[in-house]
Amino acid sequence: MGARLLVIMVLVVGLLAAGLGVPLALASAAASQQDLFTNRLIDTIYYASSAERPLTEADTSQLEAALRRYDEIYGDAVLVLDTSGDAVVASRTPAPVLDENGRERVTLALARQPSKPYPLILPWDDRPLVLAEPVLADTEVRGVVVTISSTAAVRADELRTWSLVAVAALVALALGVLVALPVVRWILRPVRRLDEGTGRVAAAVLAGARPDPVSDNSGPPELRRLSASFDRMAEQVTQAYSAQRAFVADASHQLRNPLTALSLRLSNLHGRVDADAAEDHVAALEEAERLSTLLDGLLALARAERTVPLVPLAVDDGVDDRLEAWRPLAEHSGLELVRDGPRGLRATGPAGAVETVLDAVLDNAVKFTPAGGTVTVRTAVRGDHVEIAVRDTGPGLAPDELDRATDRFWRSPGQINTEGSGLGLAIAARTVELGGGQLLLELPSGGGLRVVARLPRA
Repeated sequence: MGARLLVIMVLVVGLLAAGLGVPLALASAAASQQDLFTNRLIDTIYYASSAERPLTEADTSQLEAALRRYDEIYGDAVLVLDTSGDAVVASRTPAPVLDENGRERVTLALARQPSKPYPLILPWDDRPLVLAEPVLADTEVRGVVVTISSTAAVRADELRTWSLVAVAALVALALGVLVALPVVRWILRPVRRLDEGTGRVAAAVLAGARPDPVSDNSGPPELRRLSASFDRMAEQVTQAYSAQRAFVADASHQLRNPLTALSLRLSNLHGRVDADAAEDHVAALEEAERLSTLLDGLLALARAERTVPLVPLAVDDGVDDRLEAWRPLAEHSGLELVRDGPRGLRATGPAGAVETVLDAVLDNAVKFTPAGGTVTVRTAVRGDHVEIAVRDTGPGLAPDELDRATDRFWRSPGQINTEGSGLGLAIAARTVELGGGQLLLELPSGGGLRVVARLPRA
């Protein structure tokens, strides 16, 4: 957009320079040509009046001498022709030969017609200026005086003038660019801040932080008002998003106590319900357990979306702690839990990020890997990031499901009846994003699923 505005402003300056410069150059050329025409017409008329007696008395010696001196001084050839068009006197030997335009002017002069002005002579038109005036004796035409003048001086003057005009136009364009650049920057500054601020505002809204305003009261009034409106909208969206997140956290927290009480009451009824209602009793306990798991997931997601300061993380401590915590369940499920990769790595992220991510990812890995399989936790360094990858040997996901697997409450169609809330990978992805990292899901060769948490290296 800036380039387009600059081109438009330069185009306007160029048209203005052309609108002023071209008429000025043409007027200057016409004035120079008119001066040459007038001077040579006066000379031609003078020699036409001077040639009357020599032609009448048939003595042209003095006239020829005068014409030669004139030619030597001004460089213009002069011819005196009789009424048949033959040269009687010439300032040069041999006498110049007239072109078609010169012959037409001689014909007009013999008909007592005055010399007509030339159209504008352009710099590349090297034809001479030919003027013809009749030699009159009383009212009778005795001959014609023709002057043949070079237009080189006029054309050189035109070229100089046009060059000056072109240089002035280029200078005007350069000045136009110099003036247009700050103007374009001033106009586009609010637009650029809006463009740059959109990403920051989106990140701040997701993080629950107050977004930095994009308006700095610069630029045109219309764009300043647009920036101010954008800041108000971002503030309102942030407040609405924070209120929604607070509601989820509060509702989940408030529902936990009555749900726990309900689960206890249902457990206390064990052995006291009729045999006909035993199946419904077990189903009620399972539903209560599922609802409790869902509330735990919502609470974990609400915590994961809170804005917390980033701290250095000892990756080994978090990995070892979670491996010890999940190892009994893995062994109970007939799985082998393996630790691989270099140790001593440190990353940056929210406090407890490694444990949160591993809990969510290992839960899925242990849940979906059949007995006899292996779950491998591998740490590595990739550039400026530390990777914590969990590879299982389960069924994995379809390639088109990888992008949706981190959506909230998303469940694979083939695992819809599996226990879980569908929030684990969403919590892990959100936790990594808050740390400035990225959660990647890959389908490694040999099957299974590989989940990679990439956090900035401390």
